Amino acid sequence: MDPPVKLRTYIVEDNATIRENLIGTLEELASVEAVGVAETEDDGTNWLSSHPEEWDLAIVDLFLRQGSGLGVLAACRTRRPGQKMVVLSNYATPDVRMRCAQLGVDAVFDKSNEIDALVDYCVQHSSPAHRLEAGSGGGVSAASSGASQ
Repeated sequence: MDPPVKLRTYIVEDNATIRENLIGTLEELASVEAVGVAETEDDGTNWLSSHPEEWDLAIVDLFLRQGSGLGVLAACRTRRPGQKMVVLSNYATPDVRMRCAQLGVDAVFDKSNEIDALVDYCVQHSSPAHRLEAGSGGGVSAASSGASQ
């Protein structure tokens, strides 16, 4: 079996403690390489749109120091095939999940109880077989639809 490919991940999260813990966890458990971080809507939107070939996954919090994660998601609605956008939020309510789905988000994870599901998502999307199939269409993950694990 081929080794997993590093999933180049950009993180938009304004809480430094959460951000650093998330990076450490994902790099250790999920073959993720953090390629950058932002604390604001403007910084996240600017980096993601000006570096379209340099990321595979963006993890976005909805409530930021400036602006909103929804603005980041809207700005990245059109992206390369295979690029994934996920939300990690304390406010993963059914209404928020629906709004995120309308913005083309691939999955929504609740910070309080779905970190393991986020790790699993990253592991799945870093597998060589999955990377070869990237862009061939995908569905909404169980986490994004609000289904229980």
